[in-house]
Parts: sequence; C-alpha cells; structure tokens
Amino acid sequence: MLDKLKSSLSSFVKKTLTEEKIEDSLEELRLMLIRNDVAIDTADEICNKIKDSYKGEEIGLLSSKKGYLSDVLEEVIEEILTPEKKIDLIDEIENKDSKPYIMLFLGVNGTGKTTTMAKIAHYLKNEGYSVVAAASDTFRAGAIEQLSHHMNNVGVKVIKHKYKADPASVAYDAIDHAKSKGIDVVLVDTAGRQVSDKNLMREIEKIVRIAQPDLKIFVGDSLAGNDALYQAKEFNKSVGIDANILTKLDADAKGGAALSISYETRKPIIYVKFLIIFLSSSFLNLF
Repeated sequence: MLDKLKSSLSSFVKKTLTEEKIEDSLEELRLMLIRNDVAIDTADEICNKIKDSYKGEEIGLLSSKKGYLSDVLEEVIEEILTPEKKIDLIDEIENKDSKPYIMLFLGVNGTGKTTTMAKIAHYLKNEGYSVVAAASDTFRAGAIEQLSHHMNNVGVKVIKHKYKADPASVAYDAIDHAKSKGIDVVLVDTAGRQVSDKNLMREIEKIVRIAQPDLKIFVGDSLAGNDALYQAKEFNKSVGIDANILTKLDADAKGGAALSISYETRKPIIYVKFLIIFLSSSFLNLF
C-alpha cells in the first residue's frame, strides 16, 4: 500500500540539505509528490512547512542531524492527516440521544459504495447493533437489487420503493421503520452521481434535509487520484461531508489521494475494515 509514495519520501529524507540547496530539493520533492497523485496545493503546503522548519543547518544522513528531516516530514504529514474532528463510530452511536443513528453514503458510480455499506453493516452487527438499509438509489438500473443482494448476505433488511421513486421518501421510510422497530442504525444509499450534474446534486441535498444524517461519508476510489479529490471537495461543498472512505487503498501504490483528500476536506479518512482513523503512523513507518 502506498509503496511508490513511501519509497519517494524515504529517498528524500536521505538527502543532505543546506540552505543553498533547499529550494532545489523542495522543488524536487514537490514534483515527486505531484507524480504520486498528491494535489498541487497539498504538495505546496508540505514543502512550505518543511522550509519553515528548516533552521539553516546541514541535515544529512551522516551527520548527528540525520533523523531531523525524517522527523520534520513525519510531523508535517501527521499535521496534514489530522482532521478537524476525529470520529469514533461506536462512540457516535452510543452518545446519540435517540435512535436511530443515520449514516448517508455519497460518491460517484463504480467506487465501491454499496460494498462499503455492506462491510459497515457487517461490522456494526458484529458489534451488537441492529441495522436497516435504505435503497435511496432509485435512479440506476440494478442498484436496488445490488444493495439488496449485499445486505441479504449480511442479514440486513432493505427498505425500498420502485425505480424512479423519490429517494428522500425511501430514506424517510427507512428511518420511520427504524424508529418503530427500535433499530440502532440506518444506512442510506444514494445514486452515484457526477458532481457536475446539478439536478442530482440538488436531489442529494433534499435527502440530507429530510434524513438529517448524523454522518455523511464520501466513498472514493483511491486509484482515481485527483479525480477522487475533486469529487470529495464538490460533495463537501454541496452537503458537507463528515468522513472519507477510500476503497482500493491497499492496491494504491501512489497514495497521494489519501494525503490530498485529508488535507483539502479536513475530514478524517477511515478504514472500512476496522473503521479507524487513517493515521500518519500507518503511513510513515518507513524511515
């Protein structure tokens, strides 16, 4: 996971930097980051923070300061990956005053949103919570069947209407069902949409108004690089996301999307498998 970016950063911290060389070295780092799908603004921020921390001393592999650049880079990336608010899903569910806890899933088609929902449903059931899903993707052919198939595999009921039905009404009915049955968590699917489609984005805004979700999760494909960043920023601008899940992260050799999305949205990236925050420690055990 993230092998190319890790290798690039590992090579960089072995350099000997002097005050005269730092501009050229940081430009080299900037280009290295951009080649690994780190967004330009994020790459600039990393380089600027390294420059600000530099004290004018020579810091190289063979000097007493050989760990200095490594430490600085770790601190910078840890800061980049630190969200405005950390999320512990179990605490969030437990601390809500009334049931159900409502999670809304956002993203374009093909990112693994439905599979992600099923994994989260399975995780929550193993933690002892009751779960129901809302098939609010009434737009895409096969979407309701796909969600029903995945949720049936993990033993979760799906509330669904006919195709072309009002997605917000489906979400409302699922929440109403959860309230009447004392169900702990509602997972709301939405139609995968291109963020340039204003009508579909207005539809998601309506779902948010009706469902009043406690957690809005953007699901993106890590391999999409800067496209995933653009999608996350647009969803965040439209409805305000609370967390990000990046699928295929274990197959992403570059890894720049994780850095960029975390920095640009200021929202945490959580792993599907354990629903834990994506920390710099899992990223920087390489120096």
